[in-house]
Amino acid sequence: MLVRTARRLPLIISGRLHPSPSYSTNQTCRRSRSSMDPQVSAADPSSGISSDSTHVSEEPTAVELLPGETVVKEGKAAILFPNANEVFYNPVQEFNRDLTCAVITEFARDQLAQRGVKVLVPGEKERVVVSLSEETNEAETAEKNGAEEPKVTARVGEKCENGLRVLEGLAASGLRSVRFALEVPGLQSVTANDFSSKAAALIARNAQYNRVDHLLQPSCRDASMLMYEMRGKKERYDVIDLDPYGSPAAFVDAAVQAVSEGGLLCVTCTDMAVMAGNNGETCYSKYGSVSIKSKYCHEMALRIILHSLDQRAGVYQRYIQPLLSVSADFYIRVFVRVFTGQATVKNSASKQALVYNCVGCGSFHMQRLGRRISSGKHMKYSAATGPPVGPECEHCGQRHQLGGPFWAEAIHDLDFVQKVLEAVSGNPSRFGTSKRIEGMLSMVTEELEDVPLYYTVDSLSSTIHCNTPPLLQFRSALLHAGHRVSLAHACKNAVKTDAPPGVIWDVMRCWEKTNPVKREKLSQTSPAFKILSTEPSLEACFTVREDANPQSRKRHLTRFQENPQAFWGPKARAKAGGGISTDLQDKRKKFQNKRKNQITDSSQLKNFPCKKFKQGTCAQGDSCCYSHQTEQTCDEKTE
Repeated sequence: MLVRTARRLPLIISGRLHPSPSYSTNQTCRRSRSSMDPQVSAADPSSGISSDSTHVSEEPTAVELLPGETVVKEGKAAILFPNANEVFYNPVQEFNRDLTCAVITEFARDQLAQRGVKVLVPGEKERVVVSLSEETNEAETAEKNGAEEPKVTARVGEKCENGLRVLEGLAASGLRSVRFALEVPGLQSVTANDFSSKAAALIARNAQYNRVDHLLQPSCRDASMLMYEMRGKKERYDVIDLDPYGSPAAFVDAAVQAVSEGGLLCVTCTDMAVMAGNNGETCYSKYGSVSIKSKYCHEMALRIILHSLDQRAGVYQRYIQPLLSVSADFYIRVFVRVFTGQATVKNSASKQALVYNCVGCGSFHMQRLGRRISSGKHMKYSAATGPPVGPECEHCGQRHQLGGPFWAEAIHDLDFVQKVLEAVSGNPSRFGTSKRIEGMLSMVTEELEDVPLYYTVDSLSSTIHCNTPPLLQFRSALLHAGHRVSLAHACKNAVKTDAPPGVIWDVMRCWEKTNPVKREKLSQTSPAFKILSTEPSLEACFTVREDANPQSRKRHLTRFQENPQAFWGPKARAKAGGGISTDLQDKRKKFQNKRKNQITDSSQLKNFPCKKFKQGTCAQGDSCCYSHQTEQTCDEKTE
């Protein structure tokens, strides 16, 4: 029976499957929907998910399903899952997997073109190039059309002898690897590795079920050891994908060595509590950087993982080139290329920076770790000078927090991002989350690439306790003042600008004059009082400018989508011996209001064992409010 669990989640088919070879996949899906489950409707077009792209796949092999087994369909893959959820799977990360397929496809197109191989993607004959500037370069188009066509053609699902070698280090069920084999052309092999023997066995079955066992090779190894063994120049992987539960820090050192020259490294981090400032000391132990609580914490998390990758690569005379870095939902995802070059590695220190963040008003200043000065054909390196701030904030008089170091250069390659954007927007039926990918990448292309971090309009107005200015008016005021400004994909109310903090607060002071606050209620030691006590040095103009509204906003693209379902965040961690830990929802109910609803009746405490009695140090005897009964052994319980 066909059941749709949520509007934006993959189609799930339960029971025993016996695909008939006389029906195509399209016919099978339509027949099943009409005859087996009349309540299932087509995908909602407003959700940005095409039912054909999400639920239609090549006819899978007639593999006998085990008792209680379930089939999950995502993209062109149909994955077998035990009902007991013995292997980790999170359907909400379909966007992550779709984006990865799109990025690897464009990477393969660029790399294989140099090897004389042309990449063909189904549906690209209807491809339309979309540019946010709405301008076309006819000369460039003619040059592309006039180029000599490669003799070898690579198609999806076919093995390409000169293709890319891909490794998924933590594959779990193998869903991502199966999708690579079915949806990404130009692959020589895909290695799906997992430390769990149950997961490795399931990967092998899924490869056979989807008829990609000629491309997909299951592996049951420690991911780090597998990558360490493939460090030789002829053995390295062209693409390495790391999507662990939590932090990828344990695998970074091996990954930067096992990826080929100019190869692609795809890394996911889901430990956002650590990277967003809740545990700065833990962040330093894992990534070599101190995270701080701030409004720009999500972009800083991206820059922290890039710093960690570059630092580990530098140990082996290698360096990174970020292609795309995104913050989405509860995780961050970066795509970087890794190169070797001792001379370029020397630039690493000048690419990193510390940040001085004011705890009062949120103003921040950056301090580069190193200096790089060009002297003719030579480059001179020296230590940076600083600090850029005094002991107290010049705007509100509060102290500064020191965060970092983090990557201070561009976090995207806009030319590459534009290629991915054109491919996705020109072939929207390829992915289930095409609309969201288009909206996300459109915002990425609009970001100021040379301006790290951002402010948020609501936090600025909250600091001085005034009404929040409309986003377009605030952006227009900065543009009128002669500064550049853009939005940021990591935060809905973000303002990324090259204007110094003094100009930003002058604009807010001018806004407060038209929307005054009750200053008599402000404490004289508060940041708001000190900021508003200073007269602005410029007269801000809040007249809305045409260029203040970006194209992605004008076109109403899906930029910040709503939560797809309740409890959509990270799922429970998979156990080493199979199975998953207690469901998070049950855990939440168990510990809900545990501090508010504390036990007040001391007689109820007799249900809990006394810790001091176990240690032999309890002097209360029978008057102790906890139980002194020894736990029964298994034999006693049986008797």
